[in-house]
Amino acid sequence: MSRVAVLDYGMGNLRSVARAVERVGGQPVITEDPRQAAAADGLVVPGVGAFGACVGALRAHGLDRVVTDLVTADRPVLGVCLGMQVLFDHGEESDAPGLGILAGEVRRLPGTVRVPHMGWNDVAWTSHHDVVAGIPSGTRFYFVHSYVCQAEEDVIAGRTDHGGPFASAVARGSLFATQFHPEKSGDAGLELYRNFVKGLS
Repeated sequence: MSRVAVLDYGMGNLRSVARAVERVGGQPVITEDPRQAAAADGLVVPGVGAFGACVGALRAHGLDRVVTDLVTADRPVLGVCLGMQVLFDHGEESDAPGLGILAGEVRRLPGTVRVPHMGWNDVAWTSHHDVVAGIPSGTRFYFVHSYVCQAEEDVIAGRTDHGGPFASAVARGSLFATQFHPEKSGDAGLELYRNFVKGLS
């Protein structure tokens, strides 16, 4: 059974993510230990809260280096919601630097639409990735967020519209990250976790 480290840095919906991993056949390990996280077969970076506080907590636990090293080594990493946003260079919220793994800014949604963007919305895949194999383009997932990632075109894997199109999924090699919450997205979200866990074996 593949071991999936769920990073515990004091923020995030850890139990929901761990339950989803377990339901699809993975062995979740909720951990704040960088060595234990690095030794797992795959890594999930969950996230709920403020950009600056999240990055600060990752750095305080020494987990920022784990995420960066695993992505550099092309090992499987899944970022969720704020766990996607912190991969980027900079966040407008808190005017804080991110992990700098992906180029781009994280900016607030326009004031012309409801903020936060909360509820179900369509995701149109723009490129193929094994993590979304068998999940049709246009599938609805659950979102809760006020900021969006301005990503470079070559890493955008999915788009959603709320006040204009935004990157709702990004991918580079074995890294995949979503602005939506798969663990709150019913069968389609479980299928995404199932594909992620399947890719670890």
